[in-house]
Amino acid sequence: MRAWLAFISASALLNRCLDQQLKEDAGISHLQYEILVRLGAAPGREMRMTALADALYNSKSGLTYQVTQMEKAGLVRRRSCPSDVRAVYACLTEAGQALVERAAPGHVALVRELLIDALSLEQLNTLADGLGKVVRRMLGQETAAAGG
Repeated sequence: MRAWLAFISASALLNRCLDQQLKEDAGISHLQYEILVRLGAAPGREMRMTALADALYNSKSGLTYQVTQMEKAGLVRRRSCPSDVRAVYACLTEAGQALVERAAPGHVALVRELLIDALSLEQLNTLADGLGKVVRRMLGQETAAAGG
């Protein structure tokens, strides 16, 4: 119970602090920042909407709403796929890339201050290993990796 309560408290507080910092510094939410970062790292600075939703562990409708808001702000644009009419891509614009570049230093500094610097290297490794195992289990890969 102690681990669970610490996890949900730390997770909620960290997300709230990061969201507040990004809203103040860049006018976007933490989720919108993550969308921009994922697009910026993707080949051609674009991703199929379904793949982007999966990468962010977000619903397709939730991602559609966020991309619509970001499209209105000129941070992303959508394009259809000529070979598959059902496929829609989210594409990072120059304005979106510039916003990420402006927001990243403050975001990284706050993550470092609130999480990375608060823990020892051993604690960070334990956290990464433990949470990695949790993610793999929820994605159904833990049993496959164990051979069962």
